[in-house]
Amino acid sequence: MAKQRILLVDDHEVVRLGLRALLERHPQFDIIGEASTAREALEIVSNYHPDVVVMDIRLPGTSGIEACEEITTRYPETRVIMLTSYAEDEMLFSAIRAGAAGYILKQIDSEALVRALEAVGRGEALLDPAVTQRVFQEVRRAVKEEEASAFAHLSQQEKHVLLLVSEGKTNREIAKALFLGEGTVRNYVSSILSKLGVNNRAEAAAYAVEHNLREYISM
Repeated sequence: MAKQRILLVDDHEVVRLGLRALLERHPQFDIIGEASTAREALEIVSNYHPDVVVMDIRLPGTSGIEACEEITTRYPETRVIMLTSYAEDEMLFSAIRAGAAGYILKQIDSEALVRALEAVGRGEALLDPAVTQRVFQEVRRAVKEEEASAFAHLSQQEKHVLLLVSEGKTNREIAKALFLGEGTVRNYVSSILSKLGVNNRAEAAAYAVEHNLREYISM
């Protein structure tokens, strides 16, 4: 089985030496080089094409995140793990957007780091447990924003009408429930179809269910 070829990037020599000493105890890893700056790292990646780059975020000059983006863009076969002391959301999401395959805090224990490297080498992506919850929170927030924006062009009354349409109510039933005239309800339904860009009540109902309309109505 081929060894996993690894490049270590950190501006602190002691950190690099510690990582090398740790990983060289494991025969599945081959440390092909070290770099203290992003420029050095990019040059080594260009020349030697490592399987995995273990990269610190805070580097002199070009940041590790910028280097990660360049590496993953130019050399997609090389995967990057950010190994950092920083758990701030801004850095975490910047690293993910830059294409990092992993985000690990330096407080990780040695065996967990080995497992992380093995996982990334298999093509998996992973996050340190200390930051995973924040990623899920951000994903949930983004989903909520997307759902809410799906109804941004509807008035509150139109949302109420659409909710009743999604429940299979007729115009007469909707008119009775909302104390409106049937003609007014027909106008609302026509407006809703136009604003949502759908062709009929069934499509409007499906849209409402898909985007969880009920959560965005003030009853």
